[in-house]
Amino acid sequence: MTYECFDVQIADNIAHIRLNRPDKRNAMNPSFWRELPAIIKDIDYNAQARVIVLSSVGPHFSSGLDVSSFGGGGDGSVKDPSTSRVQAGPRFYDNVLHMQDSFSCIESCRLPVLAAIQGGCIGGGVDLVTACDIRYASEDAFVTIMETNIGMTADVGTFPRLVKLIPEGYVREMAYTGRRVSAREAHQMGLVNQVFADHDALLDGVMAIAREIAAKAPLAVYGSKRMINYARDHTTADGLDYIAIWNASNLHVSEIQEAMTANKEQRPGNFADLPPSRKAE
Repeated sequence: MTYECFDVQIADNIAHIRLNRPDKRNAMNPSFWRELPAIIKDIDYNAQARVIVLSSVGPHFSSGLDVSSFGGGGDGSVKDPSTSRVQAGPRFYDNVLHMQDSFSCIESCRLPVLAAIQGGCIGGGVDLVTACDIRYASEDAFVTIMETNIGMTADVGTFPRLVKLIPEGYVREMAYTGRRVSAREAHQMGLVNQVFADHDALLDGVMAIAREIAAKAPLAVYGSKRMINYARDHTTADGLDYIAIWNASNLHVSEIQEAMTANKEQRPGNFADLPPSRKAE
């Protein structure tokens, strides 16, 4: 399938999704918000891969919202809210929820999603990468909470997620100043796991990590993602109880035996893939 905003390649249990509007600095137009969740859900629900890599084409990861494509309502259909009888507040609220859901599907996806960031990761780009499981960057990358610079408050996911990824003081400084945060500083903060010399090295490094994840038992990786997300949002006691229930329901001795045998024999494990989701029907 062809997309306006993305290129998708699936091979060796790795789905590589690339933002593919380099002439527009991968700005997020209305098609972006429709296509991304459709792609993520298709890969997840139909069990087409074991890990997803999210990167982009061109000098920048994303310049954020493509404001030239959006009117007052947030979907491109209303260019002058003063000429419309539609209530601006409820319309804006509905469209923000739509955009939030476009990124929340990454967090709820059963597969790990790795972000490879080069050049500018601005505004909505920050919302996007904070929804991913792990972030990596090239030396030339930078992150900016741009919304402050244009007189608004980031509303598509930056703050609820960023305050759980890095110390609050960093979040506040980034938000209040709207300044560029370099890849090295983002690494120091803990926002990105590793910084690579350039874009090619970044993709090589992230794909190597993706291959390592894809070689593990998919159910174990899926369970780990569920447990990490749950533990982040709940008490320790709740997290302990949930992992006990999860393993009581989903633990497969055959997968454990295969992992141990494969390690002993120094060969790739022959693991069962996740089943397609009923949501795909």
